[in-house]
Amino acid sequence: MTIQEAAQRSGLTAHTLRYYERIGLIPSVGRNVSGHRDYVERDLEWLRFLTKLRTTGMPIADMCRYTDLSRQGPHTAPERKAMLERHRERVEARIAELTQDLSVLNHKIDSYGGHA
Repeated sequence: MTIQEAAQRSGLTAHTLRYYERIGLIPSVGRNVSGHRDYVERDLEWLRFLTKLRTTGMPIADMCRYTDLSRQGPHTAPERKAMLERHRERVEARIAELTQDLSVLNHKIDSYGGHA
C-alpha cells in the first residue's frame, strides 16, 4: 500500500511515517517497481504498536531503543520485556494521578448542586 494509504489506515500522517522511517522506528519499508514506499500489513501492525507506546507517553528515544532491540533478535526479549514493564508502571502511575484529578473535578462539579 502507498504511504498515503498507510497513513490513512494507521491514523498517522505521511510526514510522521517518513520521520519514523528516518529515525529507524519503522524497519525498511519495501519499495514497489516505481521506487515508491510499499507498506504491508506487518508494517501497519508495528505502527499500531508504536502508536500505543507513543500515546501512553513513551519517549521517542525509548521507542527507538525498543525497536533496535527488536531487530537484534530474540535474545533481547528479557530487556524488551523489562522496558515494557517499566513503561507500564509509569502508565499505571499516570492513570492513578488522572483518577485522583477526576475525583477532584467531580467533587467540584457536585458542589454546584442545582446551579446551572
